[in-house]
Amino acid sequence: MATQEIAEISFIDFEKLDLRIGKILEATPIPESKKLIKIIVDFGTEQRQAVAGIRKYYTPEALIGKKCVFLLNLQHRMIAGIESQCMILAAEDEAENVSVLQPEKDLEEGSKIR
Repeated sequence: MATQEIAEISFIDFEKLDLRIGKILEATPIPESKKLIKIIVDFGTEQRQAVAGIRKYYTPEALIGKKCVFLLNLQHRMIAGIESQCMILAAEDEAENVSVLQPEKDLEEGSKIR
């Protein structure tokens, strides 16, 4: 595995990231895309939608009810004509296996990642 040099950030910059646990309430494929799924996520005090390019790895039905890690304070953007208001975090290995990040224990929606 080739090591890619990545710029370090300060702890102050890390603290700016709003990472939280969200529960996926709805997941629907985006018809115009083979990769994208629209998900509705509950963060306890609010719901947001995200557009995620994980359709190759997850069916929409498999996502419903999962509690995952999301980045909430990423700038909103339009993807396939749908506003993405947060981003689900996932890991990918060299063999292109993808897994959404989930807490080990059952935590309340909206729990902050520190």
